[in-house]
Amino acid sequence: MAKVGKRRAAANAKVDAEKLYALNDAMALVKEVNTAKFDASVDLHVRLGVDPRKQDQGIRGTVVLPHGTGKTKKVLVLCTPDKEKEALDAGADYAGLDEFITKVQGGWTDIDVVIAMPQVMAKVGRIGRILGPRGLMPNPKTGTVTMDVAAAVNDVKGGKIAFRVDKFGIIHASIGRVSFPAEHLAGNAKELLTTLVKMKPSSAKGTYMKSVAVASTMSPGIKIDTKSI
Repeated sequence: MAKVGKRRAAANAKVDAEKLYALNDAMALVKEVNTAKFDASVDLHVRLGVDPRKQDQGIRGTVVLPHGTGKTKKVLVLCTPDKEKEALDAGADYAGLDEFITKVQGGWTDIDVVIAMPQVMAKVGRIGRILGPRGLMPNPKTGTVTMDVAAAVNDVKGGKIAFRVDKFGIIHASIGRVSFPAEHLAGNAKELLTTLVKMKPSSAKGTYMKSVAVASTMSPGIKIDTKSI
């Protein structure tokens, strides 16, 4: 059995594993029990009453967190030459087409988000096997295939995140950093949860939001009372 360090043991002692905490209290507590010596990510884990094997219940989408993510994302825009300046002016780190497709084919993936124009997707398909497994492949459902590249870049830089239910019916998403004020973490969590509620499939029966928990990169999980949301 793995030995629990003093810091983790002290953190565990502050969390009642059986208690359902109010949202605001949970966000304050996750900051208190964080044991990492760096600005750890705060993640929300939402178990939904859906069957991901059914096409209409494979919950997937995006949300712009009102207080951002606390992360600086490197954005590549694959576009025609006339859109390059627009993308760069909006804050994209890289913009172009053929040269970046060649770079990716050579193994370059030092990017966090790829945005593409519909007209260039045929060329982007050449690097799908590289981008796909890394979660970088542009997709209309996440707003990363669009003519309005400037708006897409602004959304990503402003705190837009993508989420997707896993095979167990759980959504995992980062909602900020432990350095964020508790009210900012709560605000981001509410935005994500509200979005998920709006996406409830009509075919989903029974309890839709089964459980919600929050944890930092190195902290115990804290259960949230869904009635407080």
